[in-house]
Amino acid sequence: MSGQARALRAGLIGLGAMGRNHARVLSGLDGVDLVGVVDPAGDPTGALPVPVVPTVAELLALKLDYAVVACPTALHESVGLELAANGVCALIEKPLAQSVEAATRLVEAFETAGLVAGVGHIERYNPALQSLRLRLEAGELGEVYQVVTRRQGPFPHRIADVGVVMDLATHDIDLTSWVTGQEYTSVSARTVSRSGRLHEDMVAAVGQLADGTMVNHLVNWLSPLKERSTVITGDRGCFVADTLTADLTFYANGAIDTEWEALRAFRGVAEGDMVRYAIPKREPLLVEHERFRDAVEGKESDIVTLRQGLRTVEVSAAVLRSATDGSTIQLAPRGSAADVATVS
Repeated sequence: MSGQARALRAGLIGLGAMGRNHARVLSGLDGVDLVGVVDPAGDPTGALPVPVVPTVAELLALKLDYAVVACPTALHESVGLELAANGVCALIEKPLAQSVEAATRLVEAFETAGLVAGVGHIERYNPALQSLRLRLEAGELGEVYQVVTRRQGPFPHRIADVGVVMDLATHDIDLTSWVTGQEYTSVSARTVSRSGRLHEDMVAAVGQLADGTMVNHLVNWLSPLKERSTVITGDRGCFVADTLTADLTFYANGAIDTEWEALRAFRGVAEGDMVRYAIPKREPLLVEHERFRDAVEGKESDIVTLRQGLRTVEVSAAVLRSATDGSTIQLAPRGSAADVATVS
């Protein structure tokens, strides 16, 4: 599609809370025409200037170049497979699917068809995390010791088919691998259900990355405090990213070298300078759409691939398994024939 003059024809599947945001961005996206939307309930606002149809088949009749899948997670597999079978590229909201098996089938379907497909892990496009990743790659933190994330707030009533692990912890699992460039090798977790729903409401997880970095995730949707924090600690200090405000702060390790032989073996830590970085703050969802549009046009573009989305589902499934049976789950390297193995 590279070099084409016409706008790409895009469709949207799902008009929930996230779907309405996708519709807003798609409606103003350069080089793209939003031509139709699927939602069995129709358009409750009546504000969309395009047809709202009840089935994917009717949307496909509009001759799409790509579609954004923002329907409930349980429907991602069936909708995605229908798009792949009809030669339509897809940006699928996270998580890619509700199970490793379903996510694997989606990966295979789009790869077999040779279609561009990605997963909407929007945190990758948060300005604070993008800046943090570049600084880690440049070695500004030295050796990385630990990644700690906290993601909590009131229950999102839009969610009915998955628990807090698949809905929210998938953000933290993906961003942790992405900013560090490291895969998870093990996870151990505990969950709590307090809202009376079928799925878990809270999770506390501990993990390890391939380079030995320790990981901690605390996620819940039962707190009146809304918090989105990523803290990465290393040899030279720590970075704190607040993804609600897109702020990034660096706390330097102020310890100085000592000539005293008795203390040389101890690498001390002291409070040093604090720097809050000035970062251009573009809307992450808009950046995500621009990157995916470019990929569909055949340009080099940094999108979250389906295989990366599959790995996040694998780690999330391991978190749930660990919480169920009290074991530590060892994760095989990406691309290995064995997905996970349990160690009690």
